[in-house]
Amino acid sequence: MVNRKIALLGSGGMLGTDVVRKLAQKGICVDCFDLPDFDITDTVQLQRVVENCEIIINCAAYTDVEKAESQRDPAYRINAEAVGRLGVMAKKADAYVLHISTDFVFDGVSDRPYVETDPTNPVNAYGASKLAGEQQLLESSCRNSIIRVEWTYGRLGNNFINKLIALARKNGKLKVVDDQTGSPTATTEVAEVICAFVEKRPLGLFHFANAGYASRFEVARFVFEKLNMSVDLTGCKSTDFLSAAKRPLNSCFDCGKIESLLGVPISSWQGPLEKFLKQL
Repeated sequence: MVNRKIALLGSGGMLGTDVVRKLAQKGICVDCFDLPDFDITDTVQLQRVVENCEIIINCAAYTDVEKAESQRDPAYRINAEAVGRLGVMAKKADAYVLHISTDFVFDGVSDRPYVETDPTNPVNAYGASKLAGEQQLLESSCRNSIIRVEWTYGRLGNNFINKLIALARKNGKLKVVDDQTGSPTATTEVAEVICAFVEKRPLGLFHFANAGYASRFEVARFVFEKLNMSVDLTGCKSTDFLSAAKRPLNSCFDCGKIESLLGVPISSWQGPLEKFLKQL
């Protein structure tokens, strides 16, 4: 590919670290930015990055779904205002923005997998802040693509898979909700897609998740079977858990649009998850 100046915001996070690794494997150089040295809400810092780059990958986000309910202002500043500002700056610099969003922009009441044109209706503050970020980026009219991902897990970060294993090792007994359905998606898989977008620079909104669907309970059962862990696992409903933030019950994506663009089948969720578990 032609050498292009690429910046990655949020390079030290769960997804960002895998993006750095995948780009390096493909011989693509990227400038990395993250806390504490870089703050996406700092206008001066952000401007300095944008004016020196042709492609900006934004993996920076406020991701604590529970805390976002009581910390709406910082969540909005990071997930919405900063993204809108990035779009305005990118428009002036004629830079391409690749932004990562979430399934939480939906309310989860659909009886089928969500397509990109479905109406959004977030049910928590985190989802609302991420949706506002999408909208502000689009309003900036910069060249951009938005990839919504769901149920992501990776080596770093506080994710469902790592939490499951930690809780099971501590207690040996676990209740997991069986009424939330989606697709466990490896950050290594998302990183591969981001690399493809760096090459192709498509425009628009896309859904990406590993293929196939399962409940949280079914995912937990798969994890413990593959790890040969003896866990007293029982299913329960979302309403059985007290939480600050409501979660969508249906997080399933229709990924036909992005699969057509990539030109290769998307891996089923079981394969990447089994590989991840073997590496733990």
